[in-house]
Amino acid sequence: MGNHSEAFVAFDTSKLRNAVAIAEAGRAGEVRFFGEIENTEAATAKLVKKLAAKYQHLTFCYEAGPTGYEVYRQIKSLGHECIVVAPSLIPKKPGDRVKTNRRDALSLAKLLRAGELTAVWVPDRGHEAMRDLTRARETTMMDLRSKRQQISAFLLRQGLHYSEGKKTWTKTHMNWLASQKLEYAEQRLVFEEMMLAMRQAQERLERLAQAIRVAVPDWSLAEVVTALMAMRGIDLISAATFLAEIGDPSRFQHPSELMGYLGLVPSENSTGDKIKRGPITKAGNRRAGGPGEAGEGRGRPARGSRDRLEGAVSPARALPGAGQKGQAEDRCRHRGRARARGLHLGRQSRDHHRPRCGQVRRDFRGSEWHVGTVSQGACAGAWSGEHESRAAAGAQPRQGEFPAIL
Repeated sequence: MGNHSEAFVAFDTSKLRNAVAIAEAGRAGEVRFFGEIENTEAATAKLVKKLAAKYQHLTFCYEAGPTGYEVYRQIKSLGHECIVVAPSLIPKKPGDRVKTNRRDALSLAKLLRAGELTAVWVPDRGHEAMRDLTRARETTMMDLRSKRQQISAFLLRQGLHYSEGKKTWTKTHMNWLASQKLEYAEQRLVFEEMMLAMRQAQERLERLAQAIRVAVPDWSLAEVVTALMAMRGIDLISAATFLAEIGDPSRFQHPSELMGYLGLVPSENSTGDKIKRGPITKAGNRRAGGPGEAGEGRGRPARGSRDRLEGAVSPARALPGAGQKGQAEDRCRHRGRARARGLHLGRQSRDHHRPRCGQVRRDFRGSEWHVGTVSQGACAGAWSGEHESRAAAGAQPRQGEFPAIL
Protein backbone atom coordinates (compact mmCIF):
# COMPACT_ATOMS: atom_id res chain seq x y z
CA MET A 1 0.00 0.00 0.00
CA GLY A 2 1.32 3.45 -0.89
CA ASN A 3 1.66 6.55 1.27
CA HIS A 4 -1.68 7.98 0.14
CA SER A 5 -4.37 7.81 2.78
CA GLU A 6 -7.67 8.64 1.10
CA ALA A 7 -9.17 9.09 -2.36
CA PHE A 8 -12.58 9.94 -3.78
CA VAL A 9 -13.57 8.05 -6.93
CA ALA A 10 -16.40 9.08 -9.24
CA PHE A 11 -18.02 7.10 -12.06
CA ASP A 12 -19.88 8.58 -15.00
CA THR A 13 -21.85 5.48 -15.83
CA SER A 14 -23.36 4.36 -19.13
CA LYS A 15 -24.62 1.11 -20.62
CA LEU A 16 -21.25 -0.12 -21.94
CA ARG A 17 -18.45 1.90 -20.33
CA ASN A 18 -17.85 3.92 -17.16
CA ALA A 19 -15.64 7.00 -17.05
CA VAL A 20 -13.57 7.13 -13.83
CA ALA A 21 -12.03 10.15 -12.09
CA ILE A 22 -10.04 10.27 -8.83
CA ALA A 23 -9.63 13.15 -6.38
CA GLU A 24 -7.05 12.72 -3.63
CA ALA A 25 -7.84 14.00 -0.16
CA GLY A 26 -7.04 17.57 0.87
CA ARG A 27 -7.63 20.93 -0.75
CA ALA A 28 -4.42 20.60 -2.73
CA GLY A 29 -5.02 16.94 -3.60
CA GLU A 30 -4.61 15.95 -7.22
CA VAL A 31 -7.71 15.48 -9.35
CA ARG A 32 -7.15 13.35 -12.42
CA PHE A 33 -9.05 11.38 -15.01
CA PHE A 34 -8.28 7.69 -14.60
CA GLY A 35 -9.86 6.52 -17.87
CA GLU A 36 -12.76 4.38 -18.99
CA ILE A 37 -13.52 0.81 -17.96
CA GLU A 38 -16.06 -1.74 -19.11
CA ASN A 39 -19.36 -1.63 -17.27
CA THR A 40 -18.99 -5.18 -16.01
CA GLU A 41 -18.67 -6.72 -12.56
CA ALA A 42 -15.17 -8.05 -13.31
CA ALA A 43 -13.84 -4.68 -14.54
CA THR A 44 -15.26 -2.86 -11.52
CA ALA A 45 -13.76 -5.39 -9.09
CA LYS A 46 -10.37 -5.09 -10.80
CA LEU A 47 -10.44 -1.28 -10.51
CA VAL A 48 -11.42 -1.37 -6.84
CA LYS A 49 -8.68 -3.87 -6.05
CA LYS A 50 -6.08 -1.73 -7.83
CA LEU A 51 -7.08 1.46 -6.02
CA ALA A 52 -7.34 -0.31 -2.64
CA ALA A 53 -3.69 -1.33 -2.99
CA LYS A 54 -2.72 2.35 -3.16
CA TYR A 55 -5.16 4.11 -0.82
CA GLN A 56 -6.15 3.25 2.73
CA HIS A 57 -9.69 4.64 2.41
CA LEU A 58 -11.82 4.86 -0.73
CA THR A 59 -15.18 6.56 -1.28
CA PHE A 60 -17.07 6.00 -4.54
CA CYS A 61 -20.01 7.74 -6.13
CA TYR A 62 -22.06 7.87 -9.31
CA GLU A 63 -25.29 9.48 -10.47
CA ALA A 64 -28.61 7.73 -10.07
CA GLY A 65 -29.85 6.67 -13.48
CA PRO A 66 -30.77 3.81 -15.78
CA THR A 67 -27.83 1.64 -14.67
CA GLY A 68 -29.53 1.03 -11.32
CA TYR A 69 -27.85 0.10 -8.04
CA GLU A 70 -25.73 -2.91 -8.96
CA VAL A 71 -22.45 -0.94 -8.97
CA TYR A 72 -23.34 0.43 -5.53
CA ARG A 73 -24.07 -3.04 -4.15
CA GLN A 74 -20.90 -4.51 -5.60
CA ILE A 75 -18.68 -1.79 -4.12
CA LYS A 76 -20.39 -2.09 -0.73
CA SER A 77 -19.87 -5.85 -0.80
CA LEU A 78 -16.15 -5.22 -1.35
CA GLY A 79 -16.02 -3.20 1.89
CA HIS A 80 -15.85 0.37 0.56
CA GLU A 81 -18.09 3.40 0.91
CA CYS A 82 -20.31 4.30 -2.03
CA ILE A 83 -23.15 6.75 -2.57
CA VAL A 84 -25.66 7.12 -5.39
CA VAL A 85 -26.04 10.83 -6.13
CA ALA A 86 -29.31 12.66 -6.80
CA PRO A 87 -28.76 14.20 -10.28
CA SER A 88 -31.14 17.12 -9.72
CA LEU A 89 -29.18 18.26 -6.63
CA ILE A 90 -25.70 18.33 -8.20
CA PRO A 91 -24.30 21.91 -8.13
CA LYS A 92 -23.66 23.17 -11.65
CA LYS A 93 -22.25 26.41 -13.06
CA PRO A 94 -24.88 28.31 -15.08
CA GLY A 95 -22.40 29.10 -17.85
CA ASP A 96 -21.04 25.59 -18.24
CA ARG A 97 -22.39 24.37 -21.60
CA VAL A 98 -19.88 21.60 -22.33
CA LYS A 99 -20.80 18.09 -21.21
CA THR A 100 -18.59 15.05 -21.71
CA ASN A 101 -18.07 11.83 -19.76
CA ARG A 102 -14.60 13.01 -18.72
CA ARG A 103 -15.78 16.40 -17.44
CA ASP A 104 -18.74 14.86 -15.60
CA ALA A 105 -16.52 12.33 -13.82
CA LEU A 106 -13.98 15.00 -12.81
CA SER A 107 -16.74 17.29 -11.54
CA LEU A 108 -18.32 14.50 -9.48
CA ALA A 109 -14.95 13.61 -7.92
CA LYS A 110 -14.34 17.23 -6.84
CA LEU A 111 -17.83 17.63 -5.43
CA LEU A 112 -17.60 14.30 -3.60
CA ARG A 113 -14.38 15.41 -1.92
CA ALA A 114 -15.98 18.74 -0.97
CA GLY A 115 -19.05 17.01 0.50
CA GLU A 116 -21.43 18.82 -1.86
CA LEU A 117 -23.31 15.78 -3.16
CA THR A 118 -26.68 14.52 -1.91
CA ALA A 119 -27.14 10.77 -1.73
CA VAL A 120 -30.39 9.02 -2.59
CA TRP A 121 -31.86 6.20 -0.54
CA VAL A 122 -30.93 2.81 -2.00
CA PRO A 123 -33.49 0.03 -1.45
CA ASP A 124 -32.54 -3.59 -0.98
CA ARG A 125 -33.24 -6.04 -3.79
CA GLY A 126 -36.52 -7.23 -2.30
CA HIS A 127 -37.85 -3.71 -1.91
CA GLU A 128 -36.68 -2.77 -5.39
CA ALA A 129 -38.56 -5.76 -6.80
CA MET A 130 -41.76 -4.63 -5.07
CA ARG A 131 -41.23 -1.09 -6.38
CA ASP A 132 -40.81 -2.43 -9.92
CA LEU A 133 -44.11 -4.26 -9.52
CA THR A 134 -46.05 -1.22 -8.28
CA ARG A 135 -44.53 0.98 -10.97
CA ALA A 136 -45.48 -1.56 -13.63
CA ARG A 137 -49.07 -1.35 -12.39
CA GLU A 138 -48.96 2.45 -12.50
CA THR A 139 -47.62 2.39 -16.07
CA THR A 140 -50.39 -0.01 -17.07
CA MET A 141 -53.01 2.19 -15.43
CA MET A 142 -51.78 5.21 -17.42
CA ASP A 143 -51.78 3.10 -20.59
CA LEU A 144 -55.38 2.03 -19.91
CA ARG A 145 -56.40 5.65 -19.35
CA SER A 146 -54.78 6.64 -22.64
CA LYS A 147 -56.53 3.86 -24.57
CA ARG A 148 -59.90 4.83 -23.11
CA GLN A 149 -59.31 8.42 -24.13
CA GLN A 150 -58.48 7.30 -27.67
CA ILE A 151 -61.77 5.38 -27.89
CA SER A 152 -63.78 8.35 -26.65
CA ALA A 153 -62.05 10.71 -29.06
CA PHE A 154 -62.57 8.36 -31.99
CA LEU A 155 -66.31 8.08 -31.33
CA LEU A 156 -66.62 11.82 -30.80
CA ARG A 157 -65.18 12.41 -34.27
CA GLN A 158 -67.99 10.19 -35.60
CA GLY A 159 -70.59 12.28 -33.77
CA LEU A 160 -71.15 9.62 -31.08
CA HIS A 161 -70.95 10.40 -27.38
CA TYR A 162 -72.31 8.80 -24.23
CA SER A 163 -75.23 10.37 -22.38
CA GLU A 164 -74.20 13.44 -20.44
CA GLY A 165 -74.07 13.01 -16.69
CA LYS A 166 -73.73 9.23 -16.75
CA LYS A 167 -70.61 7.53 -15.45
CA THR A 168 -68.37 6.12 -18.14
CA TRP A 169 -66.57 2.76 -18.36
CA THR A 170 -69.23 0.98 -16.35
CA LYS A 171 -71.00 -2.19 -17.51
CA THR A 172 -73.76 -0.06 -19.01
CA HIS A 173 -71.26 2.08 -20.85
CA MET A 174 -69.45 -1.00 -22.20
CA ASN A 175 -72.76 -2.35 -23.50
CA TRP A 176 -73.37 0.99 -25.21
CA LEU A 177 -69.94 0.81 -26.85
CA ALA A 178 -70.63 -2.72 -28.10
CA SER A 179 -73.90 -1.58 -29.68
CA GLN A 180 -72.35 1.16 -31.83
CA LYS A 181 -72.57 0.65 -35.60
CA LEU A 182 -70.11 2.35 -37.91
CA GLU A 183 -70.72 2.82 -41.62
CA TYR A 184 -67.33 1.91 -43.08
CA ALA A 185 -65.46 -1.36 -42.58
CA GLU A 186 -62.17 0.48 -42.03
CA GLN A 187 -63.62 2.41 -39.12
CA ARG A 188 -65.17 -0.73 -37.66
CA LEU A 189 -61.78 -2.43 -37.79
CA VAL A 190 -60.10 0.53 -36.06
CA PHE A 191 -62.79 0.57 -33.35
CA GLU A 192 -62.50 -3.17 -32.73
CA GLU A 193 -58.72 -2.94 -32.42
CA MET A 194 -59.05 -0.05 -29.95
CA MET A 195 -61.53 -2.01 -27.86
CA LEU A 196 -59.28 -5.08 -27.91
CA ALA A 197 -56.25 -3.03 -26.78
CA MET A 198 -58.33 -1.49 -23.99
CA ARG A 199 -59.51 -4.90 -22.75
CA GLN A 200 -55.96 -6.26 -22.81
CA ALA A 201 -54.75 -3.29 -20.74
CA GLN A 202 -57.61 -3.85 -18.28
CA GLU A 203 -56.70 -7.51 -17.87
CA ARG A 204 -53.02 -6.66 -17.42
CA LEU A 205 -53.91 -4.12 -14.73
CA GLU A 206 -55.94 -6.73 -12.85
CA ARG A 207 -53.12 -9.28 -13.08
CA LEU A 208 -50.58 -6.82 -11.68
CA ALA A 209 -52.91 -5.78 -8.86
CA GLN A 210 -53.39 -9.42 -7.92
CA ALA A 211 -49.61 -9.95 -8.03
CA ILE A 212 -49.18 -7.09 -5.53
CA ARG A 213 -51.74 -8.65 -3.19
CA VAL A 214 -49.88 -11.96 -3.35
CA ALA A 215 -46.44 -10.37 -2.77
CA VAL A 216 -47.29 -8.02 0.13
CA PRO A 217 -47.67 -10.65 2.93
CA ASP A 218 -44.03 -11.73 2.43
CA TRP A 219 -42.75 -8.14 2.18
CA SER A 220 -40.68 -6.59 4.97
CA LEU A 221 -43.19 -3.71 5.26
CA ALA A 222 -46.33 -5.89 5.36
CA GLU A 223 -47.15 -4.69 8.91
CA VAL A 224 -46.91 -1.04 7.84
CA VAL A 225 -49.21 -1.75 4.89
CA THR A 226 -51.79 -3.18 7.32
CA ALA A 227 -51.42 -0.13 9.56
CA LEU A 228 -51.93 2.35 6.71
CA MET A 229 -55.09 0.51 5.71
CA ALA A 230 -56.61 1.73 8.99
CA MET A 231 -56.99 5.12 7.28
CA ARG A 232 -60.09 5.71 5.22
CA GLY A 233 -59.42 5.62 1.49
CA ILE A 234 -56.20 3.58 1.79
CA ASP A 235 -56.49 0.10 0.37
CA LEU A 236 -53.77 -2.51 -0.01
CA ILE A 237 -52.69 -1.29 -3.45
CA SER A 238 -52.45 2.37 -2.39
CA ALA A 239 -50.51 1.54 0.77
CA ALA A 240 -48.10 -0.78 -1.05
CA THR A 241 -47.48 1.79 -3.80
CA PHE A 242 -46.78 4.57 -1.31
CA LEU A 243 -44.41 2.48 0.81
CA ALA A 244 -42.65 1.07 -2.25
CA GLU A 245 -41.71 4.64 -3.21
CA ILE A 246 -40.69 6.07 0.18
CA GLY A 247 -39.48 2.93 1.97
CA ASP A 248 -39.79 2.60 5.73
CA PRO A 249 -41.50 5.79 7.05
CA SER A 250 -39.38 5.64 10.22
CA ARG A 251 -36.31 6.69 8.23
CA PHE A 252 -37.83 10.20 8.26
CA GLN A 253 -37.26 11.63 11.72
CA HIS A 254 -39.96 14.29 11.31
CA PRO A 255 -42.94 14.67 8.95
CA SER A 256 -41.37 17.82 7.50
CA GLU A 257 -38.59 15.62 6.10
CA LEU A 258 -41.17 13.47 4.37
CA MET A 259 -42.92 16.56 3.00
CA GLY A 260 -39.64 17.78 1.55
CA TYR A 261 -39.03 14.36 -0.02
CA LEU A 262 -42.48 14.47 -1.63
CA GLY A 263 -42.24 18.10 -2.77
CA LEU A 264 -45.15 19.20 -0.56
CA VAL A 265 -43.36 22.19 0.97
CA PRO A 266 -44.16 25.78 -0.10
CA SER A 267 -41.82 27.59 -2.43
CA GLU A 268 -40.35 30.83 -1.11
CA ASN A 269 -38.78 33.95 -2.60
CA SER A 270 -37.97 36.19 0.36
CA THR A 271 -35.50 39.03 0.69
CA GLY A 272 -34.83 41.31 3.64
CA ASP A 273 -37.99 41.89 5.64
CA LYS A 274 -40.20 40.81 2.77
CA ILE A 275 -41.46 37.22 3.03
CA LYS A 276 -43.14 35.76 -0.04
CA ARG A 277 -44.25 32.13 -0.14
CA GLY A 278 -45.72 30.51 -3.21
CA PRO A 279 -47.35 27.19 -4.13
CA ILE A 280 -45.82 23.85 -3.22
CA THR A 281 -42.63 22.99 -5.07
CA LYS A 282 -43.78 19.60 -6.48
CA ALA A 283 -40.06 18.81 -6.72
CA GLY A 284 -40.27 15.45 -5.00
CA ASN A 285 -41.40 11.95 -5.84
CA ARG A 286 -44.47 12.41 -8.06
CA ARG A 287 -45.62 8.80 -7.63
CA ALA A 288 -46.00 9.21 -3.86
CA GLY A 289 -46.68 12.95 -3.61
CA GLY A 290 -50.46 13.07 -3.91
CA PRO A 291 -53.14 11.21 -1.96
CA GLY A 292 -54.90 10.09 -5.14
CA GLU A 293 -58.14 8.27 -4.43
CA ALA A 294 -57.26 8.17 -0.75
CA GLY A 295 -57.67 11.94 -0.44
CA GLU A 296 -61.36 11.63 -1.31
CA GLY A 297 -61.97 10.06 2.10
CA ARG A 298 -61.01 13.19 4.02
CA GLY A 299 -63.81 14.54 6.18
CA ARG A 300 -65.84 11.32 6.06
CA PRO A 301 -66.49 8.91 8.92
CA ALA A 302 -63.44 6.83 9.83
CA ARG A 303 -63.46 3.37 8.32
CA GLY A 304 -60.68 0.96 7.46
CA SER A 305 -60.11 -0.50 4.02
CA ARG A 306 -62.15 -3.50 2.95
CA ASP A 307 -59.11 -4.92 1.15
CA ARG A 308 -57.50 -7.04 3.85
CA LEU A 309 -54.32 -9.03 3.96
CA GLU A 310 -55.14 -12.68 4.43
CA GLY A 311 -54.69 -13.57 8.09
CA ALA A 312 -53.71 -10.02 9.06
CA VAL A 313 -54.89 -8.30 12.24
CA SER A 314 -57.58 -5.68 11.73
CA PRO A 315 -55.92 -2.27 11.21
CA ALA A 316 -58.33 -0.63 13.63
CA ARG A 317 -57.28 -3.11 16.34
CA ALA A 318 -53.61 -2.75 15.49
CA LEU A 319 -53.69 1.05 15.76
CA PRO A 320 -56.80 2.08 17.72
CA GLY A 321 -55.47 5.54 18.59
CA ALA A 322 -53.76 6.53 15.39
CA GLY A 323 -56.41 4.94 13.17
CA GLN A 324 -60.10 5.35 13.99
CA LYS A 325 -59.85 8.00 16.71
CA GLY A 326 -57.44 10.17 14.77
CA GLN A 327 -59.60 10.07 11.66
CA ALA A 328 -62.70 10.97 13.67
CA GLU A 329 -60.89 14.03 15.08
CA ASP A 330 -59.76 14.96 11.59
CA ARG A 331 -63.34 14.67 10.31
CA CYS A 332 -64.54 17.07 12.99
CA ARG A 333 -61.78 19.50 12.07
CA HIS A 334 -62.77 19.59 8.41
CA ARG A 335 -66.55 19.38 8.92
CA GLY A 336 -68.36 21.81 6.68
CA ARG A 337 -65.41 22.23 4.33
CA ALA A 338 -65.20 21.18 0.72
CA ARG A 339 -64.46 17.53 0.12
CA ALA A 340 -61.08 16.75 -1.34
CA ARG A 341 -62.58 15.71 -4.68
CA GLY A 342 -63.71 19.31 -5.27
CA LEU A 343 -60.24 20.79 -4.80
CA HIS A 344 -57.91 21.21 -7.72
CA LEU A 345 -54.34 22.44 -7.98
CA GLY A 346 -54.12 25.95 -9.36
CA ARG A 347 -57.78 26.80 -8.65
CA GLN A 348 -58.47 29.44 -5.98
CA SER A 349 -61.09 28.30 -3.48
CA ARG A 350 -64.15 30.56 -3.18
CA ASP A 351 -64.10 30.20 0.57
CA HIS A 352 -60.70 31.05 2.05
CA HIS A 353 -61.51 28.81 5.00
CA ARG A 354 -61.62 25.73 2.81
CA PRO A 355 -58.48 23.60 2.72
CA ARG A 356 -56.45 23.80 -0.49
CA CYS A 357 -55.47 20.59 -2.26
CA GLY A 358 -51.86 21.07 -1.16
CA GLN A 359 -53.02 21.34 2.45
CA VAL A 360 -55.01 18.10 2.12
CA ARG A 361 -52.02 16.32 0.59
CA ARG A 362 -49.63 17.51 3.32
CA ASP A 363 -52.12 16.65 6.06
CA PHE A 364 -52.75 13.21 4.60
CA ARG A 365 -49.09 12.30 4.10
CA GLY A 366 -48.30 13.54 7.61
CA SER A 367 -50.95 11.20 8.95
CA GLU A 368 -49.44 8.32 6.99
CA TRP A 369 -46.00 9.10 8.43
CA HIS A 370 -47.39 8.89 11.94
CA VAL A 371 -49.29 5.65 11.34
CA GLY A 372 -46.24 4.09 9.67
CA THR A 373 -43.79 5.05 12.42
CA VAL A 374 -46.15 3.96 15.19
CA SER A 375 -46.60 0.59 13.52
CA GLN A 376 -42.82 0.19 13.38
CA GLY A 377 -42.41 1.46 16.96
CA ALA A 378 -39.69 3.88 15.89
CA CYS A 379 -39.03 7.62 16.23
CA ALA A 380 -42.69 8.60 16.62
CA GLY A 381 -42.83 8.69 20.40
CA ALA A 382 -40.49 11.61 21.00
CA TRP A 383 -42.05 13.82 18.35
CA SER A 384 -45.63 12.89 19.32
CA GLY A 385 -44.89 13.68 22.97
CA GLU A 386 -43.52 17.09 22.05
CA HIS A 387 -46.53 17.78 19.83
CA GLU A 388 -49.02 16.73 22.53
CA SER A 389 -47.33 18.86 25.19
CA ARG A 390 -47.47 21.91 22.93
CA ALA A 391 -51.10 21.19 22.03
CA ALA A 392 -52.01 20.89 25.74
CA ALA A 393 -50.49 24.32 26.31
CA GLY A 394 -52.71 25.77 23.57
CA ALA A 395 -49.88 26.41 21.10
CA GLN A 396 -50.57 26.45 17.38
CA PRO A 397 -48.74 23.97 15.13
CA ARG A 398 -45.43 25.24 13.83
CA GLN A 399 -44.68 25.63 10.15
CA GLY A 400 -44.36 22.13 8.71
CA GLU A 401 -46.32 20.39 11.50
CA PHE A 402 -49.45 18.40 10.71
CA PRO A 403 -52.39 18.50 13.08
CA ALA A 404 -54.12 15.36 11.80
CA ILE A 405 -53.76 12.53 14.36
CA LEU A 406 -50.19 13.63 15.20
